[in-house]
Amino acid sequence: MIREITAQTLESIQNPAFREYASRYVHIYQDFMAQVESMGLEIAPEEDAQVYWTEIQRLKESGAILRNDCKSVVVNQISPACVACQTAAASVTYFISLKCHRNCFFCFNPNQENYEYYRENLVDVAAELTKLHQSGKTVRQLALTGGEPLLHKSETVRYFETARKLFPKAETRLYTSGDHIDRDILERLRNAGLDEIRFSIRIYDLEKGRQFTLERIALAKEFIPRVMVEMPVMPDALDEMKAILLQLDEIGIFGINLLELCFPFSQAEEFRRRGYQVKAHPFRVLYDYWYAGGLPIAGSEAVCLQLVDFALQAGLKMGVHYCSLENKHSGQVYQQNKDGRHAPWLYFSERDYFLKSAKVFGGDIAVVKKLFNAYSFDRYTLNTELGYLEFPIGKIKWLRKLNVEVGISTQIQEQRQGELLLRELKIDWTTPQLFDLEKDA
Repeated sequence: MIREITAQTLESIQNPAFREYASRYVHIYQDFMAQVESMGLEIAPEEDAQVYWTEIQRLKESGAILRNDCKSVVVNQISPACVACQTAAASVTYFISLKCHRNCFFCFNPNQENYEYYRENLVDVAAELTKLHQSGKTVRQLALTGGEPLLHKSETVRYFETARKLFPKAETRLYTSGDHIDRDILERLRNAGLDEIRFSIRIYDLEKGRQFTLERIALAKEFIPRVMVEMPVMPDALDEMKAILLQLDEIGIFGINLLELCFPFSQAEEFRRRGYQVKAHPFRVLYDYWYAGGLPIAGSEAVCLQLVDFALQAGLKMGVHYCSLENKHSGQVYQQNKDGRHAPWLYFSERDYFLKSAKVFGGDIAVVKKLFNAYSFDRYTLNTELGYLEFPIGKIKWLRKLNVEVGISTQIQEQRQGELLLRELKIDWTTPQLFDLEKDA
């Protein structure tokens, strides 16, 4: 068992040196949440984490598939692209421009680098594919997103024609609102070899608008092998979402990705107007993630899980996939940590892809060091400046007869000026008697 160290649990740490060391991460998280509040959005009350894990276990017993350390929950089937997304292996996504005719309050594209430039200027994505091909990299998934790609129909078709020519074995997919879909463009995309198309449905659109999108989805089924819907789930839209799931299942699409709704660091007034709040604990591990989606909104995940349960109970045939914000981050973590010559005291976790190590502090250092010396074990490091002994988590079991507290360090590799460096992101609490390598790491 590992216990997360928070402002509420910090004082329970008996070792004063450990407590002092851990306090810095508590303060970092507190400072971060204070910055979130300063953006003008309220923080939801702290949730009981056990409620989530109880619901996850219940869904598993009902037949749902739990993936990626329970960050992804699936009924029936899942897109191969979603499987690849977990590690971001051999998967590349492009955009022609970030221009879009819609103005979704939850859109995070304004967070993208050079957003204003790419709203007005186009990327030659066919040329980018040629560069990718010349690099010799293995590619199994190719996607085109936006903005709205179908504001540039000719460029979109050319992208998929080039992809099929240069990467004939790669699976291709397109993200679209569906507003610019018609028979002509669908036929052109089919001829270009498009494998998968993902539509977005805005739950707050008028019924007429939602019906139009559903009609475009049904039309796409005549041309594209795998038709999907991908949309954020509002925490107050359970009944509307159930109706949409039933309609989509009747159409016979491949599946839907239920996304956790996020606050994109803007549009705070609109989020407040709707009564939405940021999760009290938005990240398992606080970090500078590439995915620009923002901060998860309280209640969205709960509704997503209820919809997964609804799919099971209603016997839906299409795939229903809950994709949490944490699920979207895992590919980055994997890519940063999978390579490199790790120090002998670091453990690459197949569970969350972070690098892990064990640390003891203060008076516990001499006790543990003495035991290691008795075993003639020297694969550890002593940091006299910060006051800890760091060693492999697999050796925690050696300490079971000792009365010590152990910190579980979570770390990530970063490239800085051509050098590969380690960055510690958090530390959790355990004891040698409670820690279970298989379950906890």
